[in-house]
Amino acid sequence: MMTSWQNQDLQQLQITHLEQLLTRTRTLLAEQGWNRLVIYSGHAHPHFADDQSAPHPGYGHFLHWTGLTGLSDSWLEITQDHPPRLFCYAPEDYWHATPTLPEGALAQIMRIEPIKARGWPLEQVAEVGSTVVVGDIESLSIPVEKSHCNPRSFVSALNALRIHKTAYEARCTLEASRLALMGHRAARDAFYQGGSEFDIHLAWQKGTQQSESDAPYHSIIGLNEHAGVLHYQHYQNQTPQTLNSLLIDAGVRYRGYCSDITRTWAALDQPRFAALINGLDQLQQKLTQEVKPGVDFVELHDKTHQGVALLLQASGLIKGQITTEAIVETGMTRAFFPHGLGHFLGTQVHDVGGLETASGQPVPPPQAHPALRLTHTLEAGMLLTIEPGLYFIDSLLASLRNGPMSQHLDWSLIEALAPCGGIRIEDNLWVTADGAENLTRASDHGLGVGQPEV
Repeated sequence: MMTSWQNQDLQQLQITHLEQLLTRTRTLLAEQGWNRLVIYSGHAHPHFADDQSAPHPGYGHFLHWTGLTGLSDSWLEITQDHPPRLFCYAPEDYWHATPTLPEGALAQIMRIEPIKARGWPLEQVAEVGSTVVVGDIESLSIPVEKSHCNPRSFVSALNALRIHKTAYEARCTLEASRLALMGHRAARDAFYQGGSEFDIHLAWQKGTQQSESDAPYHSIIGLNEHAGVLHYQHYQNQTPQTLNSLLIDAGVRYRGYCSDITRTWAALDQPRFAALINGLDQLQQKLTQEVKPGVDFVELHDKTHQGVALLLQASGLIKGQITTEAIVETGMTRAFFPHGLGHFLGTQVHDVGGLETASGQPVPPPQAHPALRLTHTLEAGMLLTIEPGLYFIDSLLASLRNGPMSQHLDWSLIEALAPCGGIRIEDNLWVTADGAENLTRASDHGLGVGQPEV
């Protein structure tokens, strides 16, 4: 069933989002003694000794306001007394297409002014002493004291404004999830048609109608053992002689907001691996059902390890007389599940604020789980991922093979499943007043995991 925020007019949701953001930002400025905030979009940086640059997606705080990905050398001014002003860099350029000025909700809330030259756009300097500037500005010449540029306390407080998402932000993420799942479906089909990693990558792009430079992150597309490399970064253009598995971790940007979704598939002649995928999927869905206000995310991560331990026992990977608690306490689950359960999501894939308080005080992950990117107690409005995994990684399994717990592992089964690499199942969730809405499953339409239904 569609909830009310999913049925509302998108432009009206954006207007409400901008009005709320303006109120919250003005309050923050007053609390910290500033009269004006200037946010820089950022710009592309050329590679060393080269005239080519990497794609520039945009600074997260600039996108929080505008959603204008890829817009460089632009500025946003927020004051206490006047409507925000958006200075869009739109030069007369025959080398590149000139950006078009935004319309709709942005034009209703902001004054939009084109600028023809790079650099500081504000003519008046009377209030420079009470101006705070954030963004990638180190290489720029601006009439503001260095101490007013990216002050840590202010940036931390600004980060905190992005922790609780509005209905507009959730709606954008929902649409980004819907588009991404079209790509996941195309990728799944390409896998079962015998495609290489590169073939699957092309199928993903065609399915999402998104160029590689527009993606929120480099898609992870791993066949067989490559599925066990957590951030596998290559696309082999030759199909392996034997296809065992596919892990695809890929998302889409929509109006600046990212989806981040992972699915894992088993070849039709890999029923045991398919069963393991289904088991992890069941665990993942149980974890998503526990997401609600008041839940300590570190404790939920600990529950994930208990669930992984049970799955290792149920699948026969761990055998003998050993308790679930002992499996976790001895570090056995960490060899199979070495990363964190999830992270904040927004205009950045690993969105800000997950490991600090609103005042900028660090809240580090526990020593046993150093890769955890989120340590908050969950609250309504938070947008996050839930992504348990189970992998066969030689360097991590070696410590078990050579240690006292080796007797409890079925090494022949591990060796049989190791050519499949690993499993990760990842959904995007928006925390509500009494639970959470799974934005990914709402758009799934029976895609599933493991193996396609025959």
